[in-house]
Parts: sequence; C-alpha cells; structure tokens
Amino acid sequence: MEKLSERNSLESLIEKVEKYLRDNEIDDRGIFRKCIKNTLDTTIQLKEDGTTFVITGDIPAMWLRDSACQVRPYLILAGEDEKFADMIEGLVHRQMECILKDPYANAFNEEANGNCWRHDRTDMGPEIWERKYEIDSLCFPIQLSYLLWKNTGRTGQFDGSFLKAAKRIIGVFETEQYHESRSGYRFERDNCVYTDTLSREGKGALVKEGTGLIWSGFRPSDDACTYGYLVPANMFAAVVLKYIGEIFLMIYNEKELGKKAEKFSEEIRTALEKYAVVPVNEGDESFYAYEIDGFGQYNVMDDANLPSLLSAPWFGYCQTEDELYKKTKKKILSDVNPYYYSGEKLSGIGSPHTPARYVWHISTGMRGLVAESEAEKKEIIKLMIDSDGGCGCMHEGVFADDPTKFTREWFSWANSVFCELVLDYCGYKILK
Repeated sequence: MEKLSERNSLESLIEKVEKYLRDNEIDDRGIFRKCIKNTLDTTIQLKEDGTTFVITGDIPAMWLRDSACQVRPYLILAGEDEKFADMIEGLVHRQMECILKDPYANAFNEEANGNCWRHDRTDMGPEIWERKYEIDSLCFPIQLSYLLWKNTGRTGQFDGSFLKAAKRIIGVFETEQYHESRSGYRFERDNCVYTDTLSREGKGALVKEGTGLIWSGFRPSDDACTYGYLVPANMFAAVVLKYIGEIFLMIYNEKELGKKAEKFSEEIRTALEKYAVVPVNEGDESFYAYEIDGFGQYNVMDDANLPSLLSAPWFGYCQTEDELYKKTKKKILSDVNPYYYSGEKLSGIGSPHTPARYVWHISTGMRGLVAESEAEKKEIIKLMIDSDGGCGCMHEGVFADDPTKFTREWFSWANSVFCELVLDYCGYKILK
C-alpha cells in the first residue's frame, strides 16, 4: 500500500516549494520536506473502517485539537489528490465519533482499552485518554470539516454523526454559559501541579453567569484557566458557530438550527466586545484580555498554544488590520505579556506549560501567518529554520538564548504550523 508521504502530488508540491525557497535564499537544508513528511510518517494511521487516527506524537493518543492542526497543510493537496482528502475526511469522521462518546474529553485512545494519562476524578470511559474540557477541542474538528468543504467541495464528512455531534457541541456550549448552576462537569487530579487540576472540588474557576460567554475548564495548553472565560477560545467558538449555521442551512437544510447557531455566534461576539476589552486609563489603548471572569477581573497575557489572541485573524475572528486586534498584538508581543520572551537568538511567545524563556515554534509560526508583509513572513521562516537546534524540524519550546536547548526533539503540531506558513509564503493559501 502506497504511503501518503510517497504520493506524486506531495513530491511535486515539495519540489516547487523547495525551488521557491532556494530562489529566495531561505532554505537549502530541506527542512520543509522533512517537516511536511514527518506528520504523515509518524502520526497518521489510516484505519480499515475508513477513519483516520492521528497521535499527537510522543503520546499514543489523539487530541481533537492537535490532530486537526496536524493535517491542515494537506488541505492544499486535498483538492487535487483524493487520497489526502480521504485522509482528512476520515479524521473528521473519527473526531465526530469521539465527540459523541464524550464532548468534555480532549484526548482519546485508538481503542476502548482503558489507557489514560492519569486516573483522574471525573467521568472517564475506556475510550478516553484525558477528560479536560476545552472549548477549542470542540471547535477545531468543526473548522477542519468546514475547510475541507471549502477547499475541495467534498461533503462526505457531513453525515448523520456530524449532525448529531454539531448539535451536541451547541448543547455543551449552552450549558457552559451557565457552568455554575447547570453543568455537571468536574475534574480533579491528585498529586500534580495546580495547573493540572480544577479548583473548588473540580468545579473550576468561578465566573459571572449570564454574560453570553462560554466557560472553559482548560486552555489549549491543557493548563487550567485562571479565569473561566477564555477569550480566544470564545472568539473561536463564535467563528465555528457561524460555520455550523452555514452547514446546517446549506448541507442539511436545517433552517431553524442554522439560524439558532448564527444567533449564538453573534451573542458571543457581542459579549466579547462588552466584557473582554481591558478597561484602561485615559490616553491608553484598549486591548483584549486573555481570560476574564465577568466580575471585572482580567488576565493580561497570551499563550503560545492555539487558539490564541495572536491567532485571531488566522481562525477568522477579525482581520489583521482590525484596530483593536493590532493594539492587542502590540501588547502581547511585549513585556506586558509575562510569557513574551526576548533573547539573544529568538524572541516570541512561550507558555506557562514549559520553562521560562522558552519561545514556542507554534507561536513563532503564527506570527508569520498573521504578518502583514511578505518580508516579515520570510524573516520569520528563516528565524524558525535557524532555531531548529540542528534537528531539521520544529520543536515545542526553544530557549531564547540557545536554540540547541528545546523541549521535544520534534513536535508534529509545530511542524505543521511551519509548513502552513511556508506554503502561505509560497502562494499556496488555505481557503477559509
């Protein structure tokens, strides 16, 4: 059976990209080739039932968020090569199966074997690797299914299971708008750092109900939220609910459900503009907080993991020219953000998930994807290549003063963000 990494369509794309990079004096080491093949060779499993299982890399489980991001660059090929489209559609089918098993879980096993990260105090099942409720874990599979449709015209992913899962997602979001009074979700982990468990006997951060925002237990880093309304995740939910509305209307002819989803999207947007903008002193510039509680408390920061404030134009909440976004970007790419690090070799956003002064390749690549000029994109691609630590691939976090010090020798999600940036620079754009 031919491997996806050996497809002629992929080889042709690689050769075109490599020539463009050489002509622009960017990469003569073949790093793009290694990165775009790495995910195919190490993480993607095509199953006999037609679904696709994608491990995150060094852990034998599939994260809903990571898996969607890992296959994004192959959307460029899916329009001309049905094997890549089949692989992505198979992943969407698998993700929807997972969501129907438990929409509060973030990571799943290949089989119902009872394997798990830890024996946490929550409503676990044998299919679940970890049950950290994150808004983005429900958003990314919807985004992927929508992008597959828009980039290929394919609609096979929109079956009965998708419709049930989309309805389930809306139901969870509605419940978590009133987490304190309506949600039964709890999560506690013993003998761990405080960011790996939820406070108040597993109930998590207290928020003001009725704001219109959706509560999240954890960030896309899998770290617990300080304040329960995670702003970039709510931004992403607003975008994805609009996708769901369009899918309900155009694919399923579910007019009432479509209108309901679109109304929900607008409700979240209105709430974000009302509650998530940090109040500032006269003369200062307003910007988005990373987290809020609805009572008036704000967390001013950004994290390397996606969705982030930095990535808001990438996932479709706003344009790069949006004034409030530009002011936010200025703040989070400065010392105002406690996880922005400026070093001798690398400057950018890291995460409390990794040691201090470790800049993430995911956030560096995202800076390129939201850059307003081709010159800046080129500069960031070269920066990522120069900070590979001699490994020929991307990492999780890289020490800002010495790229030979990093977390994870290779990181599939980071490789994919790098590949998406390179493809974007070379003129291969993912239709949104």
